Amino acid sequence: MSAPLLNDSFLRACLRQPTDHTPVWLMRQAGRYLPEYNATRARAGSFMGLATSPAYATEVTLQPLERFPLDAAILFSDILTVPDAMGLGLSFAVGEGPRFASPVRDEAAVAALAVPDMDKLRYVFDAVRSIRQALAGRVPLIGFSGSPFTLACYMVEGSGSDDYRRIKTMLYARPDLLHRILAINAEAVAQYLNAQIDAGAQAVMLFDSWGGVLADGAFQAFSLAYTARVLQALKRHDEQGRRVPCIVFTKGGGQWLEQIAALGPDVIGLDWTTDLGAARARVGDRVALQGNLDPMVLFAGEAAVRAEARRVLDRFGAPAGGGHVFNLGHGISQHTPPEAVSALVDEVHSHSRALRRAT
Repeated sequence: MSAPLLNDSFLRACLRQPTDHTPVWLMRQAGRYLPEYNATRARAGSFMGLATSPAYATEVTLQPLERFPLDAAILFSDILTVPDAMGLGLSFAVGEGPRFASPVRDEAAVAALAVPDMDKLRYVFDAVRSIRQALAGRVPLIGFSGSPFTLACYMVEGSGSDDYRRIKTMLYARPDLLHRILAINAEAVAQYLNAQIDAGAQAVMLFDSWGGVLADGAFQAFSLAYTARVLQALKRHDEQGRRVPCIVFTKGGGQWLEQIAALGPDVIGLDWTTDLGAARARVGDRVALQGNLDPMVLFAGEAAVRAEARRVLDRFGAPAGGGHVFNLGHGISQHTPPEAVSALVDEVHSHSRALRRAT
């Protein structure tokens, strides 16, 4: 883990420092669109078999880096490891999303909830150490967690949801119960991310994937406030004193950009519905920005992929002091052709270098 970084462009961009190109990584870059991932998952026997094995997690984390010259790796895991460690019974049925055997929907279940012993998540921290060793300084490693509100969505709904009826009913009818869930989640997430940093994560990302489903007012009270608690408890430097950048990504959160920036993250992730140039004008030099290509562009052929990548880079504008990490506006689709990712990474690197030469 002491190997010097051969490519630190991602970390530099997160801290708004100059880079010779715009770094790029992709949410879900290790996943089902890669045949090698599917082969490893078949050997593991199940998604949970894959995610709970440090050896398999290391293998699939590195797979996209063998194919594409990406500028960061992200820990292969799942956002629901924390509530699983709380004893809610996480499972993944074939062809379906995550499901909890014991959802948290009444006073008794909420009262029984507690911050889990981080030793139950040792497999995650062991994976971080294993991946760092395997990377040997090639690129930085990103750790992550779901946000307190996003975790609560799954914990209350029991699975994914189209309308978030159960958690929104709790929010309006029994806000006291939801606030208790969120307080426990915030403490657990902070401990979880800090343990990832101790294990060797060089940046961390908070996925507030469902914060954007909330009404204005509810977002601030039930999502933003608990993201703030996590950031306040988060280690911002590693044991060597190096800054560990923190990325906050709220899908559908573009209208609250200034409020998210006020929490003090190093980077704000944007989905594809927010104009990158307008976002930069709104936050100035307070934070770096990450994003924000529509993942569906990757199905449109190489010419369109390259043109849209250039458009995103051009909208951010002249990099000057840096501050842009290129990414998709959400996770990559499992049906994405890998050759589209090759074209995307190549165009981001080549066009961003051309932009720098022109300024």
